Amino acid sequence: MNFKDRVAVVTGGTRGIGKGIVRRLAALGAKVVVVGTNAETALQAAQELEKEFGIETGSFGCDVSNAPQVDGMIDSVAERFGRIDVLVNNAGIARDNLVLRMTDDEWDQVMNVNLKGMFHTTRKVLRHMLRQRSGSIVNITSVVGLAGNAGQANYCASKAGVIGFTKSVAKEFAAKGIRVNAVAPGFIATDMTRELPDKMKEELSRVIPMKRLGTADDVAPVVAFLASDDAAYITGQVLAVDGGMVM
Repeated sequence: MNFKDRVAVVTGGTRGIGKGIVRRLAALGAKVVVVGTNAETALQAAQELEKEFGIETGSFGCDVSNAPQVDGMIDSVAERFGRIDVLVNNAGIARDNLVLRMTDDEWDQVMNVNLKGMFHTTRKVLRHMLRQRSGSIVNITSVVGLAGNAGQANYCASKAGVIGFTKSVAKEFAAKGIRVNAVAPGFIATDMTRELPDKMKEELSRVIPMKRLGTADDVAPVVAFLASDDAAYITGQVLAVDGGMVM
């Protein structure tokens, strides 16, 4: 896979799975734009990539749930680099609670970032990709969007929505040279999961056929593959990276 001269925008690119993705794309030669909620953190992440991989980078602080912010960010990227070849919609949050205890705010926050935020970035970037008649969008969903999970009705609903959105947009733009796919990670060792009790992590490992949690480095190559020309005849697909958990 070769991303030389390709421009890739990754939301939620400062930590966890997103950090693994930006590093993988940078290693493959892409010009990477790191997007995070904190502009300073995003800038630092981009500077680290530039120093380590010798690539051109960009960074933005952007709340993906805010449409005007997203529009400005995407337009700025396109103006600076002249094109956008890859969009990875990775930004996401969790506000776990049982349904009977879940507040409207907990529901709305998750939907606004995980689902509406993806809609904002995709809608805007498509205008630029249409002019190029090329582009690849990879949306990060989750295996719980396929299987559900107690205490995460809001998160699961948002991630199931990502899958439906992915397939719909893939159908709309397949004839325009734009591919849209999704990756569904299982339980991945990130800052979020590191906070779980050891007993819970052991229980999770037991239900995974491969007997371990995944890592960001397990997910990033799959995202890079779907974004690359090696996947030129693949669109509308959801690829689980979960150690066999939902098979």
